[in-house]
Amino acid sequence: MFDVQDVRLDPESRRAWRGAQEVVLSRKEFDLVHALISRAGDVVTRDELMRDVWHTSFWTSSKTIDVHVGWVRRKLGDDPRAPHLITTVRGRGLRFETGERPTE
Repeated sequence: MFDVQDVRLDPESRRAWRGAQEVVLSRKEFDLVHALISRAGDVVTRDELMRDVWHTSFWTSSKTIDVHVGWVRRKLGDDPRAPHLITTVRGRGLRFETGERPTE
């Protein structure tokens, strides 16, 4: 079970919650959130996401990840203009934020 900010993810039952509300995710959406939340606080590269979520080493479309992240953000109630759950680290990848302020 992963519990980061107010998002809980249970890989065994493949269920997700935001606070007390269950969030219904597609298979790929769940796999994407799992790939990010399991490494919360770390940047996950697009190559890693293509390999771990889409099980491919080539890009089917440069927008595949962006489209799915958009759907996940909407379902989790994360503002795409100012996300605080899943952020894009320009030129590096995506990060599921822990909610703690970085010490950089």
